Amino acid sequence: IAIVGQPNAGKSTLLNALVGDERNIVTEIAGTTRDSIHTKYNLFGKEFLLIDTAGIRKKNKVHEDLEFYSVMRAIKAIDEADVCLLLIDAECNIEAQDLKIIKLIENKKKGLVIAVNKWDKIEKDTNTLKEFEKKIKDKIAPFRDVPILFISAQEKQRIHKLVEVLIQVNENRSVRIPTHKLNDILLPEIEKTPPPSYRGDYIRIKYITQLPTKVPTFAFFCNYPEQVKESYRNFLENKLREHFNLTGVPINVFFR
Repeated sequence: IAIVGQPNAGKSTLLNALVGDERNIVTEIAGTTRDSIHTKYNLFGKEFLLIDTAGIRKKNKVHEDLEFYSVMRAIKAIDEADVCLLLIDAECNIEAQDLKIIKLIENKKKGLVIAVNKWDKIEKDTNTLKEFEKKIKDKIAPFRDVPILFISAQEKQRIHKLVEVLIQVNENRSVRIPTHKLNDILLPEIEKTPPPSYRGDYIRIKYITQLPTKVPTFAFFCNYPEQVKESYRNFLENKLREHFNLTGVPINVFFR
């Protein structure tokens, strides 16, 4: 699990809270963590490797070589990870830089969980949480199927629930859906909402199968694979997510 995010989001505080040990230095100064720090951790009878990373800030704010290499190591930590935990500071809300980090995680096809930290410092009414969650999901669209938890690393609120969700997302990455089930469920959906025609010819999807890859990857066999539009690809991805547990996992959809 790579713990990533902008400087001062509370990544080292969270790692210390989970491990129950002041393993990493925590200060108010952004950028205290310079290196990616690997920590072994056990919970719920499972073993994890937690990677605390330097805050990833905008390129034009990276002033010195040391910080540049810290950011490069944080990006390498995303490569190493199965699941990435993006920590957002509740007081700053989700920013453009957070969206870039999400894009990076999505492109590398890693599992993703978003934790809104310092939630204890926010003034709340009955709708605050729902509105905050909706704002995040609207900004990260079209990949909206991501768990969002509201935590306080300092007060150790909901941090074990966070680990449960990280485990679930990791299991979703290796989900295998039998071919007959894919076809039984998705072909009627495709029949109800077929792809737009190409030059007057109907595009017919005849068969679906999951490919044996590390990341959930689905092949849809049809007569004009190159002509299926991006909007229809998104429709199929949404249907896959609706019927199967793929929460927190970027998926691949191919036409053949």
